[in-house]
Amino acid sequence: MLLTSLLIILILLVLILSKKMSAMGALILVPVVGALLAGFGWETFDFALKGIKDIAPVVAMFVFAILFFGILTDAGMFNPIINTILKWVGTNPTLIAVGTALLAMTVHFDGSGATTFLIVIPAILPLYEKLQMDRRVMACVVSLAAGTMNLLPWGGPTIRAASALNLSVTEIYSPVMIPQLVGLLFVIFIAWHLGKKESKRLNISNITYADKTVETDDSTNTSKSKFFWLNVGITLIALYFLISGLVPPALVFMIGTVLVLMLNFPNLEKQKDLIFNHSRAAILMASILLAAGVFTGIMKESGMIAQMAESAVDVIPTTAGKKLPLILAVLSMPLSFLFDPNSFYFGFLPILAQTGAEFGIAPATMGQAAILGQMTTGFPLSPLTAATFLLIGLAKVDLADHQKFTFKYAFLTTLVMTSISVIMGVIPI
Repeated sequence: MLLTSLLIILILLVLILSKKMSAMGALILVPVVGALLAGFGWETFDFALKGIKDIAPVVAMFVFAILFFGILTDAGMFNPIINTILKWVGTNPTLIAVGTALLAMTVHFDGSGATTFLIVIPAILPLYEKLQMDRRVMACVVSLAAGTMNLLPWGGPTIRAASALNLSVTEIYSPVMIPQLVGLLFVIFIAWHLGKKESKRLNISNITYADKTVETDDSTNTSKSKFFWLNVGITLIALYFLISGLVPPALVFMIGTVLVLMLNFPNLEKQKDLIFNHSRAAILMASILLAAGVFTGIMKESGMIAQMAESAVDVIPTTAGKKLPLILAVLSMPLSFLFDPNSFYFGFLPILAQTGAEFGIAPATMGQAAILGQMTTGFPLSPLTAATFLLIGLAKVDLADHQKFTFKYAFLTTLVMTSISVIMGVIPI
């Protein structure tokens, strides 16, 4: 069975990384065929169904989180914040760099890298070009802000880690919330540092104010002005219940979605249009998560992951085994260059977590170590994500130049969050 499990993992990784098959197709077909060939028979489908059931709450949370933040964006809740930042930065390179970070953090609240890059870069690029600021600075700051924000409970890496380990997103995210906040402050510091360097290079110190604002759809102007603070209140309440764990995350976003939809868009036809507009992103990720449920269900229930972990324990020294979370946290950001999120979180993380369990390490700890960099701070630099190419295309920078300029800052951000996690005891040493 060990050989079968290793072949399943290897074939899965090859198919996904080589793009010979979609992630959804590989996550479903490879483990099903492998388990059938290993002799599990009809029990294979019971394993798969168990995995789907375990992952269903996470899928529901993700779908409704996409709808929730998408509807709030359509309602214009973020526009006053965005416009205030754009007016505040003026033509001072230091403020522009800091404003870029704040703008990217605000827009990335929905967890979508593509949306962040499509909104932030066109809005801020004219200021960089007008002052002849280095566009690599813009790409770097946007990357760091979006990457660090990607640790949010509805962000792709956290969702995948929770799904792969059969844990709630609250278990994964809550202990790393403070390290993430420190990471965001560190990103603002980096933005300030890079902005200062640009100010000196360009010899600019005066501050004038920009008049650029985000254009919005006139059809929703009333809801924007009338319900802004109610939208903010609903969002803060939703985040409180999400982080506190008092209400299941899926229900938090289900109820929140209904409330903001009814409040801002009472017309039923408009509601249908909005749900349709945001359903593509939601369904795409949901299909991958459900497929991952098939994979993890078969691999766990059949005992394949446990056997691979036991074999790994035999070759890993005890001293190194106890430091697996720290090793993973430090390497997590560079691992984004080697593995796409699906192959890492669904293929490797369960094995690493089971191996860690043999050394007395909780699976949640391994998940927290992974999200400190793997496709969080690492995703806007990785050639394995389409969003990276969208970023460099919009910013008009070369991929190699972007990676060389940004890598050290992204890696340093991960190390800062890892250090805070170690100090807090989230990552044992």
